[in-house]
Amino acid sequence: MHPGFSYIGLIWLIMLLVPNFIWTKNKPQGYEDYAINENKVLLSLERLGQFIVTPTALAFSDFNYKGWNFWVVVLLVSLFCMVLYEVFWIRYFKSEKTMKDFYRGILGIPVAGATLPVVAFFLLGVYGGNSLMTMGSIILGIGHIGIHLQHRKEVYGPKQKREQPARAIFAILKVAAILIAVVVVGGFTFLIAGRNINQLKRFVRYKDGVNEQLYVKLTDQEEYITIAGEDATNPVIVSLHGGPGSPTSYVDYCWQDYLTDNYTVVCWDERGCGRSYYHNAAVDPNNETLSFDAQLADLDALVDYLCDRFSQEQVIIVGHSYGTVLGSRYSLAHPEKVSAYIGIGQCVNTRGYANEIYAYEDALSIARANGDDTTEMEASYEKFVANMNLANLMELRAKIEPYHPQTVTEDVSTMAALTSPTLGVDDARWYLFQLGALMDDAKMERYEELVEKPLSEYTNNFNALEHNDAYEMPVMFISGSCDWICPVGLVEEYMDAMAAPRKELRRIEGCGHSPQGQLPEDLCQEIKEFLGN
Repeated sequence: MHPGFSYIGLIWLIMLLVPNFIWTKNKPQGYEDYAINENKVLLSLERLGQFIVTPTALAFSDFNYKGWNFWVVVLLVSLFCMVLYEVFWIRYFKSEKTMKDFYRGILGIPVAGATLPVVAFFLLGVYGGNSLMTMGSIILGIGHIGIHLQHRKEVYGPKQKREQPARAIFAILKVAAILIAVVVVGGFTFLIAGRNINQLKRFVRYKDGVNEQLYVKLTDQEEYITIAGEDATNPVIVSLHGGPGSPTSYVDYCWQDYLTDNYTVVCWDERGCGRSYYHNAAVDPNNETLSFDAQLADLDALVDYLCDRFSQEQVIIVGHSYGTVLGSRYSLAHPEKVSAYIGIGQCVNTRGYANEIYAYEDALSIARANGDDTTEMEASYEKFVANMNLANLMELRAKIEPYHPQTVTEDVSTMAALTSPTLGVDDARWYLFQLGALMDDAKMERYEELVEKPLSEYTNNFNALEHNDAYEMPVMFISGSCDWICPVGLVEEYMDAMAAPRKELRRIEGCGHSPQGQLPEDLCQEIKEFLGN
């Protein structure tokens, strides 16, 4: 919710009010006789809704046109409702102006003069992500539409009763339609309200610091980052997401907000995915510029940008999953720019899917010890070894997971994503693209061509145990004790093999591969303790 003048809101209000002013001189005969019987509760709700909707339409710039994207469809439907509303009035003003003329439906919409503008302003609230508008429209709709439905019933009289079977079917369909409408409208309103609340909380919290979402030129592309912190002079943390190709900038606030009192936290949609991909899709639709070296160069450019902007000599690198491959290699290559390295769910060996084989062998031994039938698990493993694609990987993991249960089952990241203060259309597009890849072979092939294969030359040959890594800064690994995506056992082996001025491995008990979404406060407390805060 961004305060500011809305020209769209002004246009909608003009389209609403002008016909109503004309109507005051062209009321249907006998209208006042009906008005004196209006329900006082509905009338109060109508007035309250008008009081909320009218100033809100003008006071937030979120309703203005923001370029062509998915949400423009919502705006166009809202506009269609307002245009249809004008058609309703033109038809009425050309009629004999009777009560029946006034309450004629249009395109099957009952009491169109009341329903259409309410729907239009509700959709405007959805387009602008504004909970005041959506809730105000609902209140207005209950009162305004309710009043005119009563008048319509008085004008036309009770409907003829249907035959008993037809009446029962109609009643069931009506109840079902109402329930669906309540769920859809209520769900939209809840999510938009949650988003607005989170935006407001962050606006207040970071008013003296930094709270930005922007595109920054890194090497040859503009790429997307978010920045949040209470004090812009604090040390900078650069957070690297996993995948490869699974950006989480829109949801990472759910754990990183526990760090922003002491640090300025930066999230980055890495080259070739998420907002960064869509922003550059016109010039690089097939990710031809994507490679591990290109991402390392981008990260170096990002670090230089942040050090220059926030007057820092070094940054702290925090990686998760694939981000630990990128983060650890960068920290080793540029020790002068990194004050500490933290790997969450540290990747140690991705050559030939070593992590999955490690997890499979452990699960298989547990299953055999239990006397379980391992036929399906072994078949999934053979299928995966024959074709190491993402679909077969997910099938294998599904067979392994029952033998590696997590004792911490809650996950705050799902609700955090749905009510994210920074969630945008391109975030949703990329997530749905990844989700679709798991369900459709053609989309899977496209995803692998776009993201995995350009990075495979490096990732398919990465084994940190062979590198004799020697870090020049403090290093901490954080693993969920039940992490079998990047198994803790391999992290322990790497801890013994690598060198650093100070090195620690901390476990978050009961968590899996993403403890930041399961016990975010606990994880951030570990980070603060390690960094000395």
